Amino acid sequence: MREVTYEQIAEAVSRLCIEANVELGPDVVSALREAKSREKSTVADEVLSQLLQNAEIAASERVPMCQDTGMAVFLVELGQDCHIVGGSLYDAINEGIRKGYGEGYLRASIVGDPIHRKNTGDNTPGIVHVELVEGDACTIHMTAKGFGSENMSRLQMMKPSDGLEAVKAFVVETVRLAGPNACPPVVVGVGLGGNFELSAYLAKRALFRPIGERSKSPDAAELELALLEEINRIGLGPQGMGGRTTALDVHVEMYATHIAGLPVAVNINCHASRHKHVTL
Repeated sequence: MREVTYEQIAEAVSRLCIEANVELGPDVVSALREAKSREKSTVADEVLSQLLQNAEIAASERVPMCQDTGMAVFLVELGQDCHIVGGSLYDAINEGIRKGYGEGYLRASIVGDPIHRKNTGDNTPGIVHVELVEGDACTIHMTAKGFGSENMSRLQMMKPSDGLEAVKAFVVETVRLAGPNACPPVVVGVGLGGNFELSAYLAKRALFRPIGERSKSPDAAELELALLEEINRIGLGPQGMGGRTTALDVHVEMYATHIAGLPVAVNINCHASRHKHVTL
């Protein structure tokens, strides 16, 4: 049994919150540069140049790359032989959010409840998903999820007879309906299977995967490439101003489902696709 302390988790989360907001991941930077090399539209090329310049300024000056510093969402892969001491995992994560968003001068965007909507002032509470895995490590994945893109997400409980083509049409339609609101070029997470709530979780989890990394499932990997091609045919382009690059990538996560169901959820990330992780 290996021990990880409350303080270690809180400090790690604090760093993740700041890094996710000021350092655009190398996978995203590479994808934006590749998209720029393919663009034929002068406007699209200029928009991509500005996005890359924005990322450089954010990293060098240690300021947020976007004014929406997001809702802090965590996927924790907790080893079954890892024991957290000194406090609860959830309290440690929220302590880290509080510290990171304060020290990083990141905007506090969270309201305490959806009715009265009083800002909590420190961007807590975050959203925490825990998956129990083999081993004694604790890996914390974090995304700063902005709501320009989050608000564009959709879920549909389809019938099995609708088939794969209906699934693809739903995903493409979701990106088309999002338009410029999700700050394209987007990264699209798709959850296919499970049930109502699991399909949404799968779509979110898909967004933690680095851009360009295909699913281990051959069927899902094939669907990812087909959807990416179809979405980029929309012509929405960077920031909705036209061009070849509406999406940087599509990630599909699949799970077993009921004989009577075909749940599909779509969760969209803006071009920044802010995700970081650490293993303790």
